[in-house]
Amino acid sequence: MRTPVIAGNWKMNMTVSEATELVKKIFYGHRHPGNVEVIVAPPLTALYKVAEVLRDSYISVAAQNIYFEDKGAFTGEVSAPFIKEAGGDYVIIGHSERRQYFGETDESVNLKTKAAYRHELIPIVCVGETLEERESGRLESVIEQQVKGGLDGLTSSEAKDLIVAYEPVWAIGTGKTATPDQAEEVHRFIRGILIDLFGSDVSENIRILYGGSMKPSNAKDLISLPNIDGGLIGGAALLAEDFIGIIKSAT
Repeated sequence: MRTPVIAGNWKMNMTVSEATELVKKIFYGHRHPGNVEVIVAPPLTALYKVAEVLRDSYISVAAQNIYFEDKGAFTGEVSAPFIKEAGGDYVIIGHSERRQYFGETDESVNLKTKAAYRHELIPIVCVGETLEERESGRLESVIEQQVKGGLDGLTSSEAKDLIVAYEPVWAIGTGKTATPDQAEEVHRFIRGILIDLFGSDVSENIRILYGGSMKPSNAKDLISLPNIDGGLIGGAALLAEDFIGIIKSAT
């Protein structure tokens, strides 16, 4: 039985004071989450403070991005060792916004994923198709390329801790959501690729999250399906009541 994961990606929102207020509202508003893993991903400026506030709580902390080198002349970048020391446990890698606006590729996703493992950060690797790719019949080829490219060279031992997030690009921040059947179909396809890469024993335990406008009103229908193991939440993660509602749906 895979433990569900509810991860909140705050994107470029929340000052340090706003971030600490939000996580306190989440924690004190829902003290006993049950059998669900909860993660928040604040902006880097707030990561250390949020991790400090959440120390000894049930909520873990993720970074939204890393660079694949550990140190050096890479102005503006933040490495895995920095995130680890600041209190991060997870890192989101290859989000569609990183691919769209900052030119990330399957190759860079792969390098960042390996960097996360070198420093004992658990990667949340994102994959997903655009509306044009879906409508032109390329959904499976796009997803397969992203999964295999992003995870190339990982061992089964590393992959056992992996989290994958399926985020249909056309459903991010648009209010549109894949139907539960559409989402489950892609999650099942991803599970099959993971089995090919790492074997069934490992891959049956890898959590695959849905990341396309999940909210309290649709979370239960999505998470109840066999291969949907939680959500990578955007807008609803910025409101304590909504985020708590999704956590409750996962239990």
